[in-house]
Amino acid sequence: MKVAAAQIDVAFRQVETNLACIEARLEEAAAEGAELVVFPECAVAGYCFAHLNEALAYTSEIPGPVTERLAEACREFNVFAVVGLLEVDGYAVYNACVLVGPTGLIGKYRKIHLPALGVDNHVAPGDARWAVYQAGEAKVGMHICYDSAFPESARSMALDGAEVLALPTNFPPGAECLCANVLPARAMENCVYLIAANRVGTERGFTFLGESKICGPDGEILALAPADEEAIIYADIDLERARNKRRVRIPGKHEINRFADRRPEMYGRVTAPNERQLTLGFD
Repeated sequence: MKVAAAQIDVAFRQVETNLACIEARLEEAAAEGAELVVFPECAVAGYCFAHLNEALAYTSEIPGPVTERLAEACREFNVFAVVGLLEVDGYAVYNACVLVGPTGLIGKYRKIHLPALGVDNHVAPGDARWAVYQAGEAKVGMHICYDSAFPESARSMALDGAEVLALPTNFPPGAECLCANVLPARAMENCVYLIAANRVGTERGFTFLGESKICGPDGEILALAPADEEAIIYADIDLERARNKRRVRIPGKHEINRFADRRPEMYGRVTAPNERQLTLGFD
């Protein structure tokens, strides 16, 4: 299976411009044989909104006109896409992404871990844990940007059978270590493929890091985009490598399985509520 990450310069508050860009990149990637293309976080509307009222005019219902348009492009080019956008649902706004394919909207995800940055200062946290969806032959899990700083997100999806983790991002300065080192580690520790689509350009004083990447199940970098220009990167992936968690380095002498060797009975402290959750009344 061939996959791609589309690193683009998102036009702030220019939904039509961004959708046209996404459609053009889908056509280009599909022509190169890509079956799944991942786009950046908030690729439809932009990210650096100063307050919720400003962002509301650029939100989308899911499903809605934006996802219908994405589905039309996916049908035309016979490709699957993961695209970041701002979702409105009643009185709540979420930093979300959708998985869309030739048959239409397949699934969505709402960002759970929110940093004090951009629109994440104002949106509601995701209210459902990570789900895994079928995209062609691949089982795909979605998370967004800062979620990748928490190992539980990738592990949860991998335990539910994800073979490919899609990560739309808007990594700003300060996230260099996460981008360079943590993402390959997430792929390695879960024996999955990880497609991280970052953006480039500057928005309200924030210059984004670029360097989108596709990582393999042993943490290897299969494709890497430049830091300061738009690009589409590609990788051919072997889903059997993600399905087989057993690594045999020296038969009978050095073998590991990061899933079979887990000791979940020892991990209770990891899921205990933290002080912020207790203060806010979360259970």
